[in-house]
Amino acid sequence: MVVIRYFLFPHITIIFLFATELEKTESIVKDSLFSAKIIRDNWGVPHIYGRRDADVAFGLAYAHSQDDFQTIQDVIYALRGDLSILRSGRDAAVNDYYVHSMNFWGMIEERYENEIPEDVKLLCEGYAAGINTFLSDNPIKKKKGFIDVIGEDIIVGFSHRMPFMFGLDGVLKKLAKKKPPEIIGLGNEYQQGPFDMLGSNFMAVAPQRSSDGFTRLWINTHQPWDGPVAWYEAHLISEEGWDFYGALFPGSPVPLIGHNQYLGWSHTVNSPDLIDVYKLTINKQNENQYWFEGYWKDMELRTADIKVKLLGLIPWKFRRTVKSSIHGPVLEFDHGSYAIRISSIKDLRFLEQWYRMGKAQNISEFKKAMKIHAIPMFNTGYADRDGNIYYVYNAKIPKRDPRYNWKKILPGESKRTLWYDYIPYDQLPQVYNPFEGFFQNCNSSPYLATGSKVDASQALPDWTGIETHQTNRALRSLETFGVDPSISRTEFFNYKYDVRYSRESIIANVRKQYIEEISKKGIPKDLEEAISLIKNWDLSADSLNTNAALAILSLPNAFRIENLKYDCDSVTIKVRESVKFLEKNFGRIDVPMGRVFRLIRGKTDLPLSGGPGTLRAIYYKKSSKKYKAIAGDCYIQAIEWGPKNEFNAWSIHQYGSATKNKSSFHYDDQSKLFSKHKMKQIRP
Repeated sequence: MVVIRYFLFPHITIIFLFATELEKTESIVKDSLFSAKIIRDNWGVPHIYGRRDADVAFGLAYAHSQDDFQTIQDVIYALRGDLSILRSGRDAAVNDYYVHSMNFWGMIEERYENEIPEDVKLLCEGYAAGINTFLSDNPIKKKKGFIDVIGEDIIVGFSHRMPFMFGLDGVLKKLAKKKPPEIIGLGNEYQQGPFDMLGSNFMAVAPQRSSDGFTRLWINTHQPWDGPVAWYEAHLISEEGWDFYGALFPGSPVPLIGHNQYLGWSHTVNSPDLIDVYKLTINKQNENQYWFEGYWKDMELRTADIKVKLLGLIPWKFRRTVKSSIHGPVLEFDHGSYAIRISSIKDLRFLEQWYRMGKAQNISEFKKAMKIHAIPMFNTGYADRDGNIYYVYNAKIPKRDPRYNWKKILPGESKRTLWYDYIPYDQLPQVYNPFEGFFQNCNSSPYLATGSKVDASQALPDWTGIETHQTNRALRSLETFGVDPSISRTEFFNYKYDVRYSRESIIANVRKQYIEEISKKGIPKDLEEAISLIKNWDLSADSLNTNAALAILSLPNAFRIENLKYDCDSVTIKVRESVKFLEKNFGRIDVPMGRVFRLIRGKTDLPLSGGPGTLRAIYYKKSSKKYKAIAGDCYIQAIEWGPKNEFNAWSIHQYGSATKNKSSFHYDDQSKLFSKHKMKQIRP
């Protein structure tokens, strides 16, 4: 038997006993160069030990492959531009063309040896070897023709993924329309496409703001629950001083969020303008030339071999010419040829920066890692055992000529629209040990991180794309954490799991406007009960709330007011659809929300509180007779350091460590805790 502690608030510890099937397991994995010990705890989470950091990365790849080789394999085929070998369809072909047009592998050939530090190369080689060893031990999982993974694959994986994270797919979708768009940038493109980034929260509380003198940090990202950007939990320990507990995406040899014994950090998605599009004037006599600075300039031409399977069975390769201009890769559409310039596209140091962040032991070392300034986006929130808290609007924003409208497609004839330099890291919005003793970011304005307004003269220009809006989550953070002068541990947990919408939120104002308009028009007889439920909704998304399901299903919502699509008649139509759905499946419209919105995982089917835009953020998709959660709150950590060297941490995953292994107990063993807002203690 084993004893496991669950952390519940308010401040209760409950002891549960489990049968021997949950006992820890231990295994040794090795090849000719690397060796690691993998100890899986009672939750199946791998704790990986090695002599060198590279040995730990080797073990991490092996353990993650055990739990989700399918997604790792998809990532490898995608970064190699070979996804069409695995999948038929337009999306796979587009991915493969994208890899070739961005010339990721050309950059690797030119710069890998000189620009990637030796310790990072070794880390990548260890991780690659871990995948190869897993396939050697499990040959049935290896596809015919699969080439062994190499260290370069790991670096390309970061380059491949990053532009999608800050909106490239949204830009391409706009360009692919029949007519070119009026506005091409600053459109929250990061919320679209195969790498959906739905938001995130982090909050930090300094000792002077805590009732007990503790420093506390919330790590609370909002990701898709499945796929290439779904979190995987691991604990990495090496004799070289690596002791990091965090989460990562398939294909990463280092955690991207989490903590060591000295410090912790998390990210939230931000939306700086990092992509510019240029309309090229093409020579009618030579389609491979464009007008630039008074003469016809030749494009760079390369031939890309795209491998596909016809009818999903027959291997076939076709050749495509890939073009590039001085601005960047060139894409051709019916309405013209366009070049795309992308921040940090030629930087190979993403992995190095995250690795150095994880090895840092104090604020100075952490800032030094951040100043590598390779990672082109992500708000970063930090706290440490010395009581320091630090927030930076991390972004690699190009220095641009203010005479141009950078929201629009730019003329490609002049060098004036080209940029090569970036706004320095030290000039980005940031706060260090603010007198408020608190900060938050919930995909919102960095200038209101502490609740106190920053002097407008310190704000960067509008063309940077830096957010000025407040999400509901930011509003609720400031209405909970932000107004409490002495935050206890219990309050720290309760505030994070808040399920209310602010009265200043978009959905609250939409509800007010709709009720006023529908009342003036005359409420239809068949909707009187429904409108009454929506009108009297208290803005809570608690699982027992009997007004919330109808209101959340019916009322439009958005991150920011510019994205809101509101029309009174359209809302009425949606109310009718929601009433029909609830009556058909539950026999009533005042059904408790938790019966409608569910965590569904295999045979597990659990109620959920929270909704789109709440601090307990949950995003749903209609699934037969219910709404199934697909994104939002997922992997969460809470970390605290006390005045007497106390050190505690908790975490929870929406599913469990066996993210793709349906036969494993750990496929869904954390789901019940997750649905009840509970967490497992991971430190000490």
